[in-house]
Amino acid sequence: MMSFPKTVWRFLRDRVGLHGLGFILSLVVIGFAITVLYKMLHNLNVADVVAALKAKNPVHVAAAFILVACAYLTLTFYDWFALRTIEKPHVPYRVAALSGFCSYSVGHNVGFTVFTGGSVRYRIYSAWGLSAVDVAKICFVAGLTFWLGNIAVLGLGIVIHPDAATAVDQLPPLVNRLIGIGALAVLVGYVWWVSAAPRKIGRSNWFITLPAGKTTLLQIGIGILDLSLCAAAMYMLMPASPYIDPISLAVIFVTATLLGFASHAPGGLGVFDAALLVALPQFDTGEMVGALLVFRLFYYIVPFAFALSLLGGRELYLGRLRARGAAEAAAEAATAKDTVVPEKKHVTAAE
Repeated sequence: MMSFPKTVWRFLRDRVGLHGLGFILSLVVIGFAITVLYKMLHNLNVADVVAALKAKNPVHVAAAFILVACAYLTLTFYDWFALRTIEKPHVPYRVAALSGFCSYSVGHNVGFTVFTGGSVRYRIYSAWGLSAVDVAKICFVAGLTFWLGNIAVLGLGIVIHPDAATAVDQLPPLVNRLIGIGALAVLVGYVWWVSAAPRKIGRSNWFITLPAGKTTLLQIGIGILDLSLCAAAMYMLMPASPYIDPISLAVIFVTATLLGFASHAPGGLGVFDAALLVALPQFDTGEMVGALLVFRLFYYIVPFAFALSLLGGRELYLGRLRARGAAEAAAEAATAKDTVVPEKKHVTAAE
């Protein structure tokens, strides 16, 4: 007789579907995060947050903004690397930069990055002859770069400071250190696997030859640089006391980012913030909320507004080009008609 858990699983899989299960899980995570945030913030005095914002060192705030800008610059290399991986080098860096920046800015804020970011990428790359399959490959390679960077940063950080991971997952430090060692072992194994021979994944006309050897190390380096710059920006906005070392904060920050990403909530809203507040109880809540507000302004709101401006300007420019092309085509057609008509009249008169 089938056990009750298996019966429930089969019902959910067949009637709800795996995508439906993922959506339900996202709602559960978001609901839990909102509950945690309410418990932690319902007594928060807004004046304390305002005072914390005013007390921020302007130099640290400016440094955080520059670090976020550098992080978004690094994001442009995700697409640049992916285009060369799928053998589409004719697409220039400026187009890859536009696509990478806009797709991630929109995806970070709207949520469901795979779909929203993929739509932005297709709109940009289709003008350069890339198909939907090509864009799907770019999304896959860019996602692989992101996850390889996460494994590297988290694995190394947890091995060095397992207590930082304990603050989030509540597992014993020894268990977290073993998880970190396992993650690094998987990463080393992957690098060895792709270096030993050309590796292709996919089937039929949808396959990708994975980067190998030094190229994979470059891919991992891009992911590490991106996450390190973001963590450094958050570190610059942290309260001055008590002290927290950069590696510990990086582990907590990346873990919170992954939780927010897994929730599919726009900007990881609620989930990311709750994870940081829970993992860093030693800091004043008002100061932490102030730091999170500034980080969200720099990492989400400003890039989102800039990306929408770029996309809107691009659409206006393309619209003008299409209108000009249509006008020129109409003018050429009219000229050709005027040239043909007199010839017909001349022939008729001769007859």
